[in-house]
Amino acid sequence: MEFLLMMIAGVLPVLAFLIYIFIKDSKKEPISLLVKAFVLGMCTCVPAIFIELGIDALLFGDGEAEGFLENAVDSFMVAAFTEESLKLLMLWFVLRKNIFFDEHFDGITYAVFVGLGFAVVENVFYLIDNAQDGWVWLAIFRGLLSVPGHYAFAVLMGYFYSLYHFGGRRFRHLVMTFLAPFLAHGIYNSLLEPMPVVGYFSLVILLVLFYFMQRFCQKKLTEQLDKDRRFVS
Repeated sequence: MEFLLMMIAGVLPVLAFLIYIFIKDSKKEPISLLVKAFVLGMCTCVPAIFIELGIDALLFGDGEAEGFLENAVDSFMVAAFTEESLKLLMLWFVLRKNIFFDEHFDGITYAVFVGLGFAVVENVFYLIDNAQDGWVWLAIFRGLLSVPGHYAFAVLMGYFYSLYHFGGRRFRHLVMTFLAPFLAHGIYNSLLEPMPVVGYFSLVILLVLFYFMQRFCQKKLTEQLDKDRRFVS
């Protein structure tokens, strides 16, 4: 019973964001393609683990990142770089010959399904790994911060992917398709550093930035929906 509750706790926040994005999309995408995007996102989690372990070994040898600076390097060059690269690769794979990618909001929709596919596997892995150490609090923390974080990274990626696709394929939009979620992810991970004093201070900064990041993403959702409405009218 406890294992079932743990799985529900890991999946439920992801499901909430998926339903939210699906409802917001005025012209629904085929369920089969959304499932494909979600599954591809899930599939990125395992290679991400091995790639991150390899980069960690190159950067830090047999040890782990210590101190704020090393943690920042680990956050950007290991976690953010690896995970956002793999997500972008899967998003490109889903959209490259997708005839249903015909609205600005679609980039966000598919990116969120890819990103949260990754997030649900990561979430379940973390909860299983901490099953004996108070997984409930971890589930609450990840439900309130980690899953919304992956959602926000995906919105940024999808937003700039659509700008590139529909906006004349400008190079700066192509760069921002990766750079925006990479920076957001790296900053997010860096501010989770649990060092005494610095950890509490960084958590306050994280919560403030997290709030504004979610507001920014909500603004971009509305902006893309407005573009699509004007295009139809």
